[in-house]
Amino acid sequence: MGIVGNEWGFQVGTLPTGALDKISDVPGVTVGHCTLADGVVQTGVTALLPHPGDVFHEKVLAACHVINGFGKTTGLVQIEELGTLETPILFTNTLSVGTVETALVKYMLAKNPDICETTGSVNPVVCECNDCGLNDIRGLHVTEEHVFAALADCKADFAEGAVGAGRGMRCHGIKGGIGSASRVVELDSKPYTVGALVLSNHALFDDLIVAGTPIHTLLNDNIPPHEDKGSIITVLATDIPLSERQLRRLCRRALVGLSRTGSYCGNGSGEIVIAFTTANRVPHYSEKALLPMTLLHDDAINPLFRAVAECVEESVLSSLLHAETVTGSHGRTFYGLTELLKKRLKV
Repeated sequence: MGIVGNEWGFQVGTLPTGALDKISDVPGVTVGHCTLADGVVQTGVTALLPHPGDVFHEKVLAACHVINGFGKTTGLVQIEELGTLETPILFTNTLSVGTVETALVKYMLAKNPDICETTGSVNPVVCECNDCGLNDIRGLHVTEEHVFAALADCKADFAEGAVGAGRGMRCHGIKGGIGSASRVVELDSKPYTVGALVLSNHALFDDLIVAGTPIHTLLNDNIPPHEDKGSIITVLATDIPLSERQLRRLCRRALVGLSRTGSYCGNGSGEIVIAFTTANRVPHYSEKALLPMTLLHDDAINPLFRAVAECVEESVLSSLLHAETVTGSHGRTFYGLTELLKKRLKV
């Protein structure tokens, strides 16, 4: 979905988008949500499946990068060390990480009876942002059943905006949440896809730049004073055969996209990036000591850097444009960007 065809004419970058303009344009990648929206409870869970098979026994090469480490994401240490991802990636609010991690472990145990029996343990990856501005986060309303519901909901054409883990998030002082985008690059006369998904909950309103336009030049709404505290999680996916070193290089380019939207990565904001490729997989069990893999030549990587920058920028903007206005805890209201634009420009 991204922001292609939006009524404001906002455009990001020059590369072509995938069919859905979402991370799921990478074949096999799916995303699901479970949304809790009831009064002071404005939160949820989002799940991302790297491929439709058994991720534990058919791991994908992965990497991560911490731009600013004010965050509580689990599983990064092993990704950094081994360069593989072996579970779905889950997203939720900060205080629900423990519950979501336990549920993800149970999900993996049910699918893999060999875990901690005839083989080692599992590395659950759970990402978070703090949604206490809109959600009664201290109430610990997310349950394991919500996690299982998000996993069961995974599909290619998923919703964006104030859904799933993004329900209670605010971005640039207005309503944020889940956003996604994709780009197509050509390598050796064959099309490949780079996609991004963000959970946006960061940055300041006066700094917001929408497709090159400082938003305060279009809107003069009185956005309540706020600090740059909150975080943004970015996940990158591709079907291009890359090494974990090259994936880490992609992770570092996410900052280019974030800065284009006006973010400077404040002290209290955690910017975490995870990237994986579906092209190079690592079997959990192997009869061979040496595994054959195809690898992109580094001299051909520049289009991927551009794709990451464009995808991340558009994903942030997509989270804003698709998010509805939400009123939650303490009667606070965070307005959706689309509603603000329609009100101001009377569309």
